[in-house]
Amino acid sequence: MSLARTHSIALVGVEGHPVEIEADIENGLVGLLLVGLPDTALREARDRIRAAILNSHEAWPNRRITVGLSPASLPKRGSSFDVGIAIAILSAAGAIPPARIKNLMFLGELGLDGRLRPVRGVLPAVAAGAAAGFRVVAVPEENAAEAALVPGVRVVAATGLGSLLAWLRESRRSGKSFRTQAMTVVPGTGAPDSVRIIEGGTLPPPGPRPPGDAGLEPGRDLADVVGQPTARRAAEICAAGGHHLLLLGPPGVGKTMLAERLPTVLPRLEPDAALEASAIHSIAGTLPPGRPLLTEPPFCAPHHTSTRAAIVGGGTGTIRPGAASLAHHGCLFLDEAPEFSRDVLDALRQPLESGEVVLARSGVTARFPARFTLVLAANPCPCARTSSSSAACTCTPLVRRKYLARLSGPLLDRVDVKAEFLPVGRAELLSDRKFTEPSAVVAERVALARQRMAYRLRGTRWRLNAEIPGRELRRNYAPAPGALVPLERAMDLGEISARGVDRVIRLSWTLADLGGVARPALGEISYALGLWLGVTS
Repeated sequence: MSLARTHSIALVGVEGHPVEIEADIENGLVGLLLVGLPDTALREARDRIRAAILNSHEAWPNRRITVGLSPASLPKRGSSFDVGIAIAILSAAGAIPPARIKNLMFLGELGLDGRLRPVRGVLPAVAAGAAAGFRVVAVPEENAAEAALVPGVRVVAATGLGSLLAWLRESRRSGKSFRTQAMTVVPGTGAPDSVRIIEGGTLPPPGPRPPGDAGLEPGRDLADVVGQPTARRAAEICAAGGHHLLLLGPPGVGKTMLAERLPTVLPRLEPDAALEASAIHSIAGTLPPGRPLLTEPPFCAPHHTSTRAAIVGGGTGTIRPGAASLAHHGCLFLDEAPEFSRDVLDALRQPLESGEVVLARSGVTARFPARFTLVLAANPCPCARTSSSSAACTCTPLVRRKYLARLSGPLLDRVDVKAEFLPVGRAELLSDRKFTEPSAVVAERVALARQRMAYRLRGTRWRLNAEIPGRELRRNYAPAPGALVPLERAMDLGEISARGVDRVIRLSWTLADLGGVARPALGEISYALGLWLGVTS
């Protein structure tokens, strides 16, 4: 047979599209022709595949080979198609029976010596293949644990092309998990070339939190933030309801310390959320070694010189997720927020509302989930001195206004809680030590509040108060009668926008959940309005 077909997956954002790989061998000028909108990395696969097949002790067909990637209108990027193309060529040459590769999906890059090298995006690719009906997928050994997270899929983990071909030539057994070990030796390395079969869908047990997971150093605790009880309370509220937070104050008062400890009071990711976050990090290539599943909320703190593509995603050629998507189900911390470029900050306005980043390029539109808790930290003025210091601030009101105006009004309108840090003296530090609580204690209250939210929001697609749309908020989650009097007065005075009203009501529900109250009353609304305006003390 001179025509054979295999299958792989092309990723656009986090969405996977099945790709049919066809290999046709016919008489003509010897060569390998790739068609179907391949990028540079894929066009270079011709030489890699030929060397890998020859170094795996297989015969290369010295005839005209045409490889088509369908659908032809979908751009194909990356080296993950190498294995599928090689298997299709060998099957078309008669080296593999066509029945052995029917309904199989192949992912992986080939080395010149025949080794299967790991690739990015295996988790979303295998999930897309399972949704398309594929039940067996072959991946490199380094990607096996990641692929095995997808339920209903049998994962064939191979270290080299030689062992994968030997497995394909065997009589495949159905319904059993079996392994073929030490088939060949990778030429020039002496390393065993093996295949093992893994049944997918088994998530790792929770276990203790591994050091450094979520991008943080171990040992950080909310009790380290001394002298700022109002800010600690604001962080607890934001952690419970998923609200955005602005920290304003002079240097050295604990803004960065508080932001870095916010993930320590967040609950572990639920299985679905963990798979979503892990899929994004898989595409970006930032999964921790040996841990294919993220169990802790991620924490991203990009530098203020980061570009818009680094924050919201993009890039030339392959579209990569940015820090906003890498912080999905976690925290995005922008320290020295006014120093970020204005267009970078304003680019966050759309994902703050919709919970996803939509990147449109010529011929393709990529979507990345981006539902995160935004934490902004800023100094009150460029000199960052306080009026109580020996060298008092000399910035004029105009300079201060211009500095903070870098945080645009529409962006601040989407921030639910504004917390001001005041300089702390020795007396405040000593007295507040008695009232600080460790992260474990605060995390229990946050988890209890989220349980109340989950019970109230059962049967809906939302999981946190901050995610409830304004229409549903006014229709089904109205506060107690008479509780909106402070909001009505603030609207009459022009102190709050219509969007701000919705955010204050969401915030009041979180306060009610933390306090064990059935519905927000006048006290919760008043306190939530003060948090939104930044006038609490």
